[in-house]
Amino acid sequence: MKLRLPDWYTVYTEETQITCAYEPDIALDDIRLTIDEAADALSLRITADTTPLKYIKLRWNFTCCEKRNDSIHILGDDYERGYSNLRWAGIEPERVMPWYMLVSNGSDRNYDVAGRFTEGFGVRVQCGSIVTWQYDGAGITMWADIRNGGSGVLLGGRTLDVCTIVFGEYRDMTAFDAGRAFCRLMCPVTKRADHKVYGSNNWYYAYGDSSHDEIRSDTKIVADQCAGLENIPYMVIDDGWQKYSCDAPWTETNERFPDMKKLADEMRAAGVRPGIWIRYLIDGHREIPEATDEWRMPTEDACLDPSHPEVIDYVKRITKMLREWGYDLIKHDYSTRDVFGRYGFAMREQMTKDGWHFYDRTRTSAEIIVDFYQAIRDAAGDDCVIIGCNTISHLCAGMYELNRTGDDTSGFDWSRTRCMGVNTLAFRLIQNDIFYMADADCVGITGAIPWKLNRLWLDALAKSGSPLFVSCKPGVLNDDELAELKEAWAINSVQANVTRPLDWMENEYPEVWLIDGEEVRYNWYEDEGITSFNPNHK
Repeated sequence: MKLRLPDWYTVYTEETQITCAYEPDIALDDIRLTIDEAADALSLRITADTTPLKYIKLRWNFTCCEKRNDSIHILGDDYERGYSNLRWAGIEPERVMPWYMLVSNGSDRNYDVAGRFTEGFGVRVQCGSIVTWQYDGAGITMWADIRNGGSGVLLGGRTLDVCTIVFGEYRDMTAFDAGRAFCRLMCPVTKRADHKVYGSNNWYYAYGDSSHDEIRSDTKIVADQCAGLENIPYMVIDDGWQKYSCDAPWTETNERFPDMKKLADEMRAAGVRPGIWIRYLIDGHREIPEATDEWRMPTEDACLDPSHPEVIDYVKRITKMLREWGYDLIKHDYSTRDVFGRYGFAMREQMTKDGWHFYDRTRTSAEIIVDFYQAIRDAAGDDCVIIGCNTISHLCAGMYELNRTGDDTSGFDWSRTRCMGVNTLAFRLIQNDIFYMADADCVGITGAIPWKLNRLWLDALAKSGSPLFVSCKPGVLNDDELAELKEAWAINSVQANVTRPLDWMENEYPEVWLIDGEEVRYNWYEDEGITSFNPNHK
């Protein structure tokens, strides 16, 4: 389907909805909606003086030439991380697909691409709305959530750049190649570090129970294993260094971490780049001295409202503090849940419930989030790597160097690693090095997961062309296993492999991969089968 103007539009306000056949310039009371048509994009804009605006729906009905008559599968993305839910599927009219969707025939298992046809429908990154798509047998529907939180946005006569709509048609190529081409169309500019990002993170064996000395021990593992490599690895300190678990204040550490600047200096001297985790928008213990009631989210007063200019100033100060301590990487976590009150798996049609609004009602949720991300980016500086985790994928794309593709893997539960790691590695690899470096999360090495399984995940990540992070409990691996880990880090330090899933259109956890032109098969399953159901679980 070639890019064209929609057939119908609906504007939803707090009081009513207006549905009409599309016209080039639509004026309704104080509302004006326009779509500017260019060769490769449609620019959707809306303005209103006083009417609170909530949603815009656009509808394209298929012509006889646009309707697909072949057997097709459809791939959608997710709002933030994936939760073992990314997949190709048939036509499901009620299925909600955030940001973009791909529609393709055939199978990527077939090397003969003659007759393959993939279509892409999406929006450019960092847009002013939360966009979702639906596909049915008669046409496609796009929803733009332009709410402020769960209420209508009050533009006050301002013109909102809702989104830039792009379509793509790709013939005689795999769906994977088509997906990468469409991701480039949605994100023409990528924020890249001047080196490949890889290394270690202590979360998936320590789970918050760590210390200054233990971080030095973790640092020694990754530094020794990567000694002699041109690209210096990272050692990321995850949750557990601050005064309270998973909470502010960030200016205070606990007794196990007496001096964060000294620790960063020691890590760098030992041969790694220091990284640190933070949850910017939390103040559950109410110990941020300058925080007032106006700073707090109306939905959950333990969380801070990023629309408030003083909260943004605070976020910048904390970011600069981490940089002054000497941390070259910041892992920015939890902010989608803290703002919208939900994780991605619970969002479905709406990222957040109706009936609340931010401190500043004049901007959409998407605009507020983009400005929040940009404040962190500016305060950190271009020489700092930012990993988004539980950040909104399409809004940090092109701004952050890395973004987590899925929910947490595990150092203890292999099925969680398969579900969250393998699924999102496969289905978001088309975004890698285009939106950002797609971080499929860690290999958690605690001894609880058999090495024969963990080594598969290690191998796939190492050769994926995307970042490899490892959480390795000291003393768990024998010499042969340490040698395998060393080789994996060496491979990933350059991230030169060309990798793609082959059976991803048939399998939510692809087993057949093409790595540098060679088929590799991974058996992701334990000998006794999957363990999602345990009748004796208490």
